[in-house]
Order: sequence, then C-alpha cells, then structure tokens
Amino acid sequence: MYDNLGAQPGVPRPPTNPQQSPFGNGFYGASSGLIRGGLGAYGEKILGSSSEYVQSNISRYFSDPQYYFQVNDQYVRNKLKVVLFPFLHRGHWTRITEPVGGRLSYKPPIYDINAPDLYIPFMAFGTYVVLAGFSLGLRGRFSPEALNWLFIKGLVGWFLQVSLLKFCLLSLGSGEAPLLDIVAYAGYTFTGMCIAVLGKILWSYSYYFLIPWTCICMGAFLVKTMKRVLFAEVRTYDSSRHHYLLIFIALAQFPLFIWLGNISVNWLF
Repeated sequence: MYDNLGAQPGVPRPPTNPQQSPFGNGFYGASSGLIRGGLGAYGEKILGSSSEYVQSNISRYFSDPQYYFQVNDQYVRNKLKVVLFPFLHRGHWTRITEPVGGRLSYKPPIYDINAPDLYIPFMAFGTYVVLAGFSLGLRGRFSPEALNWLFIKGLVGWFLQVSLLKFCLLSLGSGEAPLLDIVAYAGYTFTGMCIAVLGKILWSYSYYFLIPWTCICMGAFLVKTMKRVLFAEVRTYDSSRHHYLLIFIALAQFPLFIWLGNISVNWLF
C-alpha cells in the first residue's frame, strides 16, 4: 500500500553529489581568479589615488608642522625686528625657494627671514597670557578663572586674525595658501601685544602710545607680507580690490589690539 522510500538491500544507491565536469571547474577557477585579480588591481588603484590625493592636499594646505619650528637665536632676533619695526626692514619680502624632489619648495625659517614660523607666535602667546595675569595680580583681581578667560580671549583673538587673512584670500579667489602659514602670520600679533601689556605694567600712560604704534607696525607687516608672499598665489588680480583689502587688513588691527590689550575679566570691556 505504501511506497518504501528506504534503501532496498542489494540495490546500489545513486550518488548524491554527481561529479562535476573538469571543464566547468577550469572555467570557474579561471573566471574567479580573473575577477579577483581585476577587482584587486582596481581597488589598489582607487586606494592609491585616494591616498595620494589626501597626502597632496594635506601637504598643500597644512604643510609639515616641523617646518615651522626650524629656528635659531639669530632668526628669532631678526624676525622680531621685522615684526616690531617693519619700516626699518630694507631687504626684500619674498620667500626663498629651493628645488626639492623635482619641484620648488620654500626654505625653512632658519635660512629665510621671511619664512613664517610657529615658535615666535606660541612663545608670544604664552608670554601675553602670563603678562596679562601679572597685570591683574597687581590690581588685586587675579584668579585662576580670570587667567582661563584671558587664555580663551587670546585664542579667540588669534582665530579672528586668521579668519581675517583667510577671508581676504578667499575673496580674491585663492584659498590655496597653507593654513599653518596664515596661523603663523596671525600669531605675530602677540609680539606687539606683549610690548603693549609690559609697557602698561611699567607705566600705565605708555599704553596709550604703545597700542597705536604696535597696531601700525602689525598692519604694515601684514600688508607687506600679504602683498608680496600670500597674494602671489592668487589666481586673479584686481588692483583696486587688492588695495582695498590691504587697507582693510591694516585698519582691522586697531579694534583687535584694543580688545586684546584691555586686560580684564570681561570679554568686551
């Protein structure tokens, strides 16, 4: 009545896995190897081009941080003279290039007085915070919280200066200058601020002379630097617009210096 689905004695069971054709295995192995090889080569090409693109953009916009700390005592002295007394600088303002790896690169600060560095800006920024805290201590208003606010205020001022220079470059159709170059040029602001704050500590009335002088010197330094160094990378040149932006950079130093020079626990006054 019922079909017997089990194996009958003496009757051979048919193979469950039939043997595949050797030609099919050969074609399958060759095609899979070809696909894997093609995908691997394509993936390596994509990853290689992507890594080269990322590295080129990092070096293009950020440069090598070690480059900005290749300084010595002679460079620091000469650079401070250029920043604090730009009218006395009789040399050129262009940076010196040298062939490296088949292309032109700028010489480090130790060999070029016009090269930007980060050693002086960082040292000047730290000195500014210390002098500002000491000034508050002389007036009996020092506290750790006040020192923190001065530190943050200095960082905000540095950021505003960087934004100003970056805005001028972008408005002229060029944002290709390395970011650390702009950060370094903006950081020289604190060299003049240290002189102004120190003068205010020694003699309060000297502050009203030192602030305008440091503003004028910093404005002249940035104008000459932006005109000869950074604007050299601008793709389009507009003489009238160029001059207006330079004047704007110089005039913007006055409110920035007055704000940073006002040593208090308040942000605005």
